[in-house]
Order: sequence, then C-alpha cells, then structure tokens
Amino acid sequence: MNAHDTAPVPPPGCPAHGSGARVPLHGPEFAADPQAYYEYLRHYGAAAPVELAPGVEATLVTDYAAALQLLQDSGTFRKDARRWRAFNEGKVGPDSPVAPLLAYRPNCMFADGADHLRLRQAVTDSMARVDTRRLSRSTEQISGYLISQFAARGSADLLGDYAKQLPLFVFNELFGCPADIGDRVLFGISGMFDGVNADKAVEVLFQAVGELVALKRSKPGDDVTSWLMRHEAALSDEEMVHQLALLLGAGAEPLRNLIGNTLHRLLTHERYAREGGLIDEALDDTLWENPPMSNYAPHYPAADTELAGQHLQAGDLVLVSFAAANTGPALRASRQAGSNRAHLAWSAGPHACPSKEPARHITVTAIEHLLNELPDVELAVPEDSLTWRPGPFNRALATLPARFTPARTGRRTEPLSPVAGEEPETPAPSRSAERGGMWSQFLNWLTR
Repeated sequence: MNAHDTAPVPPPGCPAHGSGARVPLHGPEFAADPQAYYEYLRHYGAAAPVELAPGVEATLVTDYAAALQLLQDSGTFRKDARRWRAFNEGKVGPDSPVAPLLAYRPNCMFADGADHLRLRQAVTDSMARVDTRRLSRSTEQISGYLISQFAARGSADLLGDYAKQLPLFVFNELFGCPADIGDRVLFGISGMFDGVNADKAVEVLFQAVGELVALKRSKPGDDVTSWLMRHEAALSDEEMVHQLALLLGAGAEPLRNLIGNTLHRLLTHERYAREGGLIDEALDDTLWENPPMSNYAPHYPAADTELAGQHLQAGDLVLVSFAAANTGPALRASRQAGSNRAHLAWSAGPHACPSKEPARHITVTAIEHLLNELPDVELAVPEDSLTWRPGPFNRALATLPARFTPARTGRRTEPLSPVAGEEPETPAPSRSAERGGMWSQFLNWLTR
C-alpha cells in the first residue's frame, strides 16, 4: 500500500477533491466543519496549499513545531505586507474580500525590526497600565446595560445582542471615547468586520480615531489613548491613528468571537452544566479547540527558503493555522500531559497578542455577569442548526439564540471612572446624545 492509497479524502463539497487544486478556506462547507479540512491538509505535511478567497493563494502552516519556527524567526519571515508578491503583481486586488485584513498599514502588526520594536513597546506599555479593577467595573456596567436591553424579553441572540457589542463598548471606555466619537467607532468597526459598506466603515473609523487623537492632544486623560500618546516612543499623529485603529479593530472582533465561542461551549456541553461554574476551564477549552482567530499571522519570506521541507519563494503569503496546530498530534499529547495553556491561540514570538490578559479578564467577567443575571439561560435551538460565519480567518457563530426566564435588571451602577474617587473621564452626555448611537445611549443610561 503506498502513500497515495492512504491519503485522506477531501471533505465533502471541497472543490479540491480530485483536482489537485488548492484547498479553499472560504465558503459554508469550510465554516461548517473546519476540522475535517485541517485533517485533510495535514497529509501535505507541515504546510499546505490553500485558497483564502477566489484567486488568493497562500501556504497554511498546520504543524505546531513549524508554526513556532515561523513565528519566532523574524529574520527569515517578515510581517511587512508590502512584500506580498501576488498583491504587488496585481494578482490580488485591493477590492479582494481578504484585503482589509492583509493589506499593509503603518502599524506594529505590519512592521519589522526597529520599527516594530518601537511601536510594539508603546502598545505593550500602554495596555499594561490598564487596571484590572477598572476593567472589571467597566465590563460589569456595560454587561448590565446590554442585558437590561433584552432581559425582560426572555430571549436574545447572545452574539448580536451581547458578545458583539460588549468588546466595542469596553474599548470605547478604555480608550476614552466621548459620545459622538464613540458612536462612529462602533459603526466603523462593526461595518468593517460585517462587510456592510466596508469602505465607508473604514473611512468613518479612521476619521473618528483621528478626531480622538486630536482631542487627546489638547485634553489628555487617564486612558489608553493618552498613555500611548505620552509614551517615550513619541508617536506621530499618523502613527497614533494606525495603532489605535489596530487595537480597536483587531481587539474587538477576536474578543467578540472568544466570548461567543465560550458561551457556545458552556451552553452545549453537559459537563459544564453538571459540574457548575468552570468558566475559566471552558475558556481554555475554547482557546484549544475553537480559537477566535483560527488562521492568521500573515508572514512573507524575505528570500527563497524552506519551511519543514516546503519550498517557499520570497514574498509568498504564509499563514499559521492556530486551530490546526492546537488540535494536531503534537499539542494533543502536550494537553493530555497537563499543559493546559501551551496552545497557540494567542500566537507566539515577537508579534504575539499584547492583550491576552485583558481579553481573558473581559471574557470571564462578561460571562460570569450574564450567568449571574440569567442563571437558567439555555440554547433556544438545536445545536446542529447553528451556523458559523464563512471566512478563512475567524471562527465565529452567525447567531447564538438563547432563552431564559424574563428578568428585570434595572439596577443602577456607579458611573464609569478610572479609579475610585476620581472624576469620570468620559463627559456626561447632552440631550442630543440621547438621540445618538449606541455609545451615547449607554452613557445616557449610566446617568439616569
């Protein structure tokens, strides 16, 4: 029996079946059962040929050791997307559905060498100043507001009504967004990731963040924006705008998915209901098996090279499959041995997630508060009827319908403030704010 006889069969509906074509990581088939695709991709070895969108080719690293090698070797594999050969040759256009998350922007994610160190240090130091008590208060207040919008109904979409909204609200508070700017930040990020008038959404987001930078230059506060601005790296206004847009956008979508995927696990696995609590454990299990960013970390070889026996040309697009690496044979053994946080869900190396501790804290606080307010919450539809959003990068449900005993949650909470005893950094909303967007409505709710 030769290797061809034992090679796995592509998953049902996979266009690569029998054609020798690249394996597509887009469409409903991949979204419905990505693990079947990862299992098939492993027969190529440590890395496999994939298609991210029609006509967008990439190499996907599915092996844990190879992924670590790539993520930690910043000399061989670069992050600057201006090296992307297919984009430079016009084979991938700026209107491609994957371009917004892959095309170059002057931020720390797409920087190498000294530029990366300078920008990354400013981001890391600023995020490290976030006080966990403040973060808890903000998350609980925002959670209380969101729950109050649907608690009396006895039903909700825990994605659209809760997990999607909460990270955006928390970041608005942490970054010191006043009402009018915060409304536009929410609109911009939501539209960018939902693909609803995405070009306009990006324009609105960057304009709003630009206004936030101008505001904090004249009136700094006790918030991440002001800390970043005062950092010894001395970021220019343009650098400020791009770092903030990265933190707001790249933070909100994965955190939305992490909250949603962890809630999904808690509501669909009997063990958590039977044993009670275990939110931290459910979160870790989700990071292992259903990470919010399943395939990302774009890199480009600086010169022709090999990775785990695979030949790569300079400028090839190479991505890491965190989901495949986490569930592969090597990490499965590590997990069984008790290394519960050895996964790659937060990436690794110099570009690893700088906000994993705040992300964990927000997720656990948000879920604890939801379960305390609605203790009998349960899935409102059969689990197999849930659908996952298509796309090569995220692992995210489209909706998470839930039901529960209707509840009244009109309790007031203390106004948001950086530390006990200090004045709130966000100004009280005017009457016009009451008629504004979601952030204005939340600020108005706080002051009722």
